[in-house]
Amino acid sequence: MAVYVLVHGGGHGGWCYRRVARRLREAGHEVHTPTLTGLGERSHLLHPGIDLDTHILDVTSVLHHEDLRDVVLVGHSYGGMVITGAADRTPDRIGRLVYLDAAVPGNGQSLLDIAGPIIEATRPLGSVIDGTEVVLIPFPEAGTFYGVTDPADVAWMADRLAAHPWKCFEQPLRLTDEAALWAIPQYHIVCTSTLPTRDPAQVARARGEGRLWDIDTGHDLMITEPKAVTDALIEVLAA
Repeated sequence: MAVYVLVHGGGHGGWCYRRVARRLREAGHEVHTPTLTGLGERSHLLHPGIDLDTHILDVTSVLHHEDLRDVVLVGHSYGGMVITGAADRTPDRIGRLVYLDAAVPGNGQSLLDIAGPIIEATRPLGSVIDGTEVVLIPFPEAGTFYGVTDPADVAWMADRLAAHPWKCFEQPLRLTDEAALWAIPQYHIVCTSTLPTRDPAQVARARGEGRLWDIDTGHDLMITEPKAVTDALIEVLAA
């Protein structure tokens, strides 16, 4: 049995992993799907102080309070920023890092540095909720922005997506122990369409080491291709 902690991306919540989590549990694994502060069922906790460090603390708190070790820590999209920070703070608890079509930041980088044009496009001027500047404002067809095409899935997402605090995207990630962090084995499950936008050397290295899976689907691959994602996450254990 493995222990998986699945961290969602911007505007989402633990709910987005429902199909993958069910399959992993049916395969006998322990699964945690935390929701980051200010999002999902925790959207009522939105406040101006939420930033990347807040979300890193959300995840490290789960690892500590659940006493989780040798964890397969998975991050989707913006969640790649969060899991990198969490692994840096608690490397002794992490067995594997999995970047699920996710940002892979270096020290001092923000999500804005990595994906600036896309991130800026999500930032309409004057979008403030409870004193908090937010981006990724939900709308009825927002699921299509994440590459979801099934009308039932788009409707399901519309009821659950939330606006995301802007500070999370502009705050640089500060690493404290890069040697320990990057000693943790890393794996990449990506959408085929995003491969050309990724670091060629990183992609080549991961592919050569058998640590890369690409799935031909939209960005929210845990929703559109849950079986393929689950299969890859289980294969990570042997890679």
